Amino acid sequence: MICDNQTNKVFLSKGLMHYGRVLERLLSNLSGWSVETQFLPMADSKKHVWARDYMPIQLEKDKFLLYRYTPDYLKGFEDFIPAYPAICKDLGLDCVTTDIVMDGGNVVKCGNKVIMTDKILKENPFKFYRDILSELENYFQAQIVLIPWDKYERYGHADGMVRWMGGNTVLLNNYVDFDSGFRKELLKALSGHFSVEELSYGSNRHAKVSWAYINFLQTNRCIFVPGLGIEEDVMALEQIKKHYPDYNAFLVDDCLPLVRDGGALNCVTWNILADVQLNPSEA
Repeated sequence: MICDNQTNKVFLSKGLMHYGRVLERLLSNLSGWSVETQFLPMADSKKHVWARDYMPIQLEKDKFLLYRYTPDYLKGFEDFIPAYPAICKDLGLDCVTTDIVMDGGNVVKCGNKVIMTDKILKENPFKFYRDILSELENYFQAQIVLIPWDKYERYGHADGMVRWMGGNTVLLNNYVDFDSGFRKELLKALSGHFSVEELSYGSNRHAKVSWAYINFLQTNRCIFVPGLGIEEDVMALEQIKKHYPDYNAFLVDDCLPLVRDGGALNCVTWNILADVQLNPSEA
């Protein structure tokens, strides 16, 4: 299984053009660090901006897992679901397929483990949960660690809750600032598998959007943190730099409109390990 810290190429939906300043800032930051970028085919609509959710999971450099992207929150809104099998075919991806319903945003890859919220069980009610976990663990070649679904986040995604720091350590979002009860549930679920570090901004004033900081884009060299135009931006960037000392971390400004629509930078990107052309200075 390829983890974010191995990736060197980023794909975007052209739908991100509807968030012009976000796209401009993100492309500028990516090009500044020579991260190769490419737009996905057949994903031009603003409704298809959430590339993380429908694009497959990279298992090996040349093998991907294509799942069923038919989440319950899009029932009646199927026009938000692009022709993702056709996108994969157009890109020439070698995909194995599963009929398990899931979202890429609910897959946090942590080396030999994968963190998912237990919404994966709700999305697949006709399967025994042991069968779901066994099948996914076979594909990922990694243990599935289930954490409770934060019901205030309707999508059931783990990537706005926790991220891998490397080794046996994960970074938990700032639940300590606004939901101590749910924080205890998360720590209980995680502590048997990981050492847990936590973000904190010392205030619940911006709790409704502060989840977005941990929804950063990570490549093999850099971390791109969504900037929301609030005072917590600086605190979030400083803490992420502290927790990821081997990475270059930057704020990508003007992400608040994107966050208000339900996602941040990890949500709108799909990053993989690929053969890329290096500049002479980087070879």
